[in-house]
Amino acid sequence: MVRNRPSPGQGPCRRGYTICLVLLAGTSLSSCSRTSIKEDVPPTPRSVRFTRVAPSPDRRVRTFSGLAKAMVESQLSFRVAGSVLRVPASVGDTVRRGQLIAELDPNDFQLQVEDARAGVAQAQAQERNARATFGRVRALYESKNASLEEYDAARAAAESAAAQVRSVEKRLELARSQLSYTRLLAPSDAAIAAVNVQVNENVAPGQPVVLVTSRSALQVEVDIPEGAISEIRRGDPVSVVFSSVPGERFAAEVDEVGVAPAKFSTTYPVTVRLTRSHAAVRPGMAAEVEFLLGAEKDEGRTRVPPEAVAEDREGRFVYVIESTGGDRARVHRRRVEVGEIGAEGIAILSGLAEGDLIVTAGISRLKDGEEVLLLSSEID
Repeated sequence: MVRNRPSPGQGPCRRGYTICLVLLAGTSLSSCSRTSIKEDVPPTPRSVRFTRVAPSPDRRVRTFSGLAKAMVESQLSFRVAGSVLRVPASVGDTVRRGQLIAELDPNDFQLQVEDARAGVAQAQAQERNARATFGRVRALYESKNASLEEYDAARAAAESAAAQVRSVEKRLELARSQLSYTRLLAPSDAAIAAVNVQVNENVAPGQPVVLVTSRSALQVEVDIPEGAISEIRRGDPVSVVFSSVPGERFAAEVDEVGVAPAKFSTTYPVTVRLTRSHAAVRPGMAAEVEFLLGAEKDEGRTRVPPEAVAEDREGRFVYVIESTGGDRARVHRRRVEVGEIGAEGIAILSGLAEGDLIVTAGISRLKDGEEVLLLSSEID
């Protein structure tokens, strides 16, 4: 039996060569397959931090100490000099409008009134005489028995006498006024807080005699530090507590807000006005005033971290997160209107609602509609 011998090109070496080609082909295909799979894998989304929009925090209650003071407080004094005759009012008394508080010795002023009255009578007599003389001269002038110079002189004398009467009448009026100034009357219903003079004491015009205060309207003056003065507005409601009136809380409102600090101080004066009075509350009593600070007075406003708000040519905006499930989400650009910035963040006037999720980090690299990876999977 004759066996076929392998040809020179079909020996073991050729079989090994064929196997190598198959292996190389398989390796190439495997490499191409892995490359294709790698190219089909989508890129990893950007990671972002986020927060949930919440309503503005509750207002902080800050308490400042102050002193009660009468809204109407006047230093009364005499408009003329003299000796104090009597002071019927005493400290603590309540006086009515027009009631006598103090009086000067009126004798000198009464003499001035009498002198002025006598001067008026004398001037009136001289005026009557001058007027009668002028009447006679005028009749003679009309009958050609008096010259023009005589006529003019008689008329001038009559006019001068009339002017003199008016002058002394004014002097009498002034003397009567000065006599009335010797009586110091209450300008309104008030309480006597201080009496600074005594009987027989000589006083000068304008010298303080009596201090009167109105107990029907009280106010409290407090000093506010520079860090809180910007949050206080005129008309803000406040509460006032007096240690001398336990268990009572008085409603009040801010009446005056200082625009400059007190001398040698970094605090600003603020005055609050009580809406009702109390018999036990008096000027000079210590008080505690409670202010509500730190929140917007308009409802519906929110605050967000300043880094959550970006700005470009189209205005200010934030990226709102739309959850797609799990830790992935899409972001959408939303325009917002902002207010002032404070310790709790920047105020959002419009554009956001309570419960919205917004990006707080990495917004400069985001695009509208982009998919992102949330750093925290807890979004509820």
